[in-house]
Amino acid sequence: MQPLDHIRVVLSHTSHPGNIGATARAMKNMGLSRLVLVNPKHFPDPQAHAMSAGATDVLANAQVVSTLAQGLEGTIFAVAMSARRRELAVTPLWAREAAAELVTAATQGDVALVFGNETAGLSNEELFQCRRWAMIPVNPGFSSLNVAAAVQLMCYELRLAAQNPGQPPVVAGAGLPASHEEVEHLVAHLERAAIASEFLDPASPKRLILRLRRLFSRAGLEKEEVNILRGLLTAFEKKR
Repeated sequence: MQPLDHIRVVLSHTSHPGNIGATARAMKNMGLSRLVLVNPKHFPDPQAHAMSAGATDVLANAQVVSTLAQGLEGTIFAVAMSARRRELAVTPLWAREAAAELVTAATQGDVALVFGNETAGLSNEELFQCRRWAMIPVNPGFSSLNVAAAVQLMCYELRLAAQNPGQPPVVAGAGLPASHEEVEHLVAHLERAAIASEFLDPASPKRLILRLRRLFSRAGLEKEEVNILRGLLTAFEKKR
């Protein structure tokens, strides 16, 4: 399989079915085919079919899920698209940088490019489930961009990156990247251990878990590293 075959385009809580159809068209234009819809308001829908302009196979094969966590299952890397900066988020990428990172990661497994809905975009909870986040360098005086137009821009950047990916960095001793679920299980394990040790007060959690997510996003955890950390936590829990 080629890198583009490992890239999912994820639309979260899309309100207008026309945007789903236009997204399918944009994807097929650029050689992408894996569409995931998180709790769409209207789908399937005739308007989506009409706006796809023939990309009906992308719509027919779209995966519909209830939560973003389900949409990211099995991925090793995800980039969220956002027009606004978020407190405690990792440093953002520009669109072209994000596309290059996604294509490189797609040589090792499934990855995802995540878009929010038309009015509010992605929630903080959704954005923090992704390893990185990116912005399109639009005119700051008029930054509102239709979601299907944003998908078209990013699919173009992904195709460019796939055609000229460059040489991935050689890292001695690098292992397999941890999957989305493996990192999520580590976060949940750390939260349980922190509560059990009374390090974390569940009634006043503040931002501990968000900061841990940011740390793991920067680190780019490998499977073996997740196993080591969870093994340490289990050992500490047994000692208690």
